[in-house]
Amino acid sequence: MFKLKLVPNNTNINFIKYSKTFISFAIALIVVCIASLSFKGLNYGIDFKGGYIFEVQMPKDPDIAQMRTDLGNLGLGSVSIQQFGGEKDLLIKLEKSEEGSGQSVAIQKVKDSLGKNVVYKRVETVGAKVGGELISNAIKAVVFALLAMLGYIIVRFEWQFGLCAVVALFHDCIVIFGMFSIFPWEFSETSITAVLLTASYSINDIVVIFDRIRENLKRYRTLTVSEVINKSLNETLSRTVLTATTTLLAMIALYLFGGKVIASLALPMIIGIIVGTITSTCIAAPLLARLNIKAKVTEKTDKSIPQM
Repeated sequence: MFKLKLVPNNTNINFIKYSKTFISFAIALIVVCIASLSFKGLNYGIDFKGGYIFEVQMPKDPDIAQMRTDLGNLGLGSVSIQQFGGEKDLLIKLEKSEEGSGQSVAIQKVKDSLGKNVVYKRVETVGAKVGGELISNAIKAVVFALLAMLGYIIVRFEWQFGLCAVVALFHDCIVIFGMFSIFPWEFSETSITAVLLTASYSINDIVVIFDRIRENLKRYRTLTVSEVINKSLNETLSRTVLTATTTLLAMIALYLFGGKVIASLALPMIIGIIVGTITSTCIAAPLLARLNIKAKVTEKTDKSIPQM
């Protein structure tokens, strides 16, 4: 039976040896991302800045690319178009440009551009106040998700594991936010989804590695913490690389062939998977070596292990 192996069985990488380099690079990356977020900010999209939302049913199958060009030429701001339900149902979002026309004039321009026999199921104007509430709710969603994951890790493992996991997740989330600030990517509700999905992917990888570390701490009592962590990382490396590779292939396919809307989700996910994989392997686990976990873990588990 054929088994795909991207990492040899006898791999013996000394992750702890290079942990200072990885951690230093991670700190530098966080500083750069926070600096960019502080001075440059995010390129907020329609969902946060405010604009116009049209839910329409076209009389025939629409040419979305051409529609995006036509609406973009109206001078009302950036345009987002996605299918919403059937093939003829579209959700159109236009940014409210500061130099644009008034509300009624802007809506009429859109209707004139779309043509006749269009059924308008919903026409709404999103104000800056609503956008501010969305930003606040997005921040709360990320914070609450991190706190929930911290609680889960602490209950399942020890507080040291939870602390290292949250540090890794905080790093991943800040990097994703920073990428939206450093590069000219539009930050929308889809971007929040990408951040939360990245955190979910990363915590899954971290839990697998931490579970192996906990097992090996019970099994190899004579090894040092650093040796146990290195052994555990090498044992799970094949699974980590294979999972990251297959997920990346799927995300790259979505980015290349999924259209503009899906690409806005796939691109930050691609970066998030790469960053999350490196973080879980080279940062989260090596940090445990600095928290004196062996004595506490074995003290708790000695009662369940029969003495020979």
